[in-house]
Amino acid sequence: MNLPSDIPADWPNRDAGSIIACPPHRWHVQIMGSGPDLLLLHGAGASAHSFRALMPILARTHRVIVPDLPGHGWTRVGRRGRAGLDAMALDMRALCEAQGWKPVAIIGHSAGAAIALRMAMNRPLPVIGINSALGAFDGMAGWLFPVLAKTLTYAPFVPQIFARLSGTTARVTSLLASTGSPLEADGIELYRKLVARPDHVTGALNMMADWRLEPLLATLPDLTSQVLLITSDLDHAVPPVVSETVAAKMPMARVHSIPGYGHLVHEEAPDLVAGIIMAFLGDHPEAGCL
Repeated sequence: MNLPSDIPADWPNRDAGSIIACPPHRWHVQIMGSGPDLLLLHGAGASAHSFRALMPILARTHRVIVPDLPGHGWTRVGRRGRAGLDAMALDMRALCEAQGWKPVAIIGHSAGAAIALRMAMNRPLPVIGINSALGAFDGMAGWLFPVLAKTLTYAPFVPQIFARLSGTTARVTSLLASTGSPLEADGIELYRKLVARPDHVTGALNMMADWRLEPLLATLPDLTSQVLLITSDLDHAVPPVVSETVAAKMPMARVHSIPGYGHLVHEEAPDLVAGIIMAFLGDHPEAGCL
């Protein structure tokens, strides 16, 4: 197994991971199970570990493929300018095609749901979004946040300083709690290890700097894919109204609300989320492949 030496020995599902060179990136991907392919995409600032508990459940009936997004976790970016939504969707599709993966559905959490929907615009296939980050920034924030992120990324030593200051248990605990998902100590520690890595911080900042949702949102009414948007009523990061508003604009979308959980519901209640996913997939057994 050609894994980087800096992946912790106790990293979730480490034995399922491998490194795949597929330009323009060097991808870290975890693969588990057999059967029809499912592609799982994590959100900004996370990694494949976000699906650590959901992955083995889905792998009972499917081959589950979980990459680290470009610049996140242990996926190394091969070229700048590939951190935006369109670029990530294109590069993810190229990776799937190069490896012969044929997902029967794409499951995305938060920003990963936007990538999933963008991939489905070219070739319709079912998409499941979990607390999907599909709301554009309003007013000044629409240009201020990307500009700030780009400035921080290019400023000398900023990612290193940010990682040193933010990669503490107290700060990560506070950040996760603010999303409505106060994870247990083991889950908090995994995010702390990520945030403490300057390369990961740089990847998250690059993604924020290049992220543009407006073109995707404008084309969603034309999407012919079956779409399920799972929401959590305690999500303080992406309120359920975001998914409800977007679903109303898509011809084949519906919303499933889960009470009592926050933004990381798939980490808090993986069995519950897996049941909803499997029921949706069972309703669409003849869905096409990527």
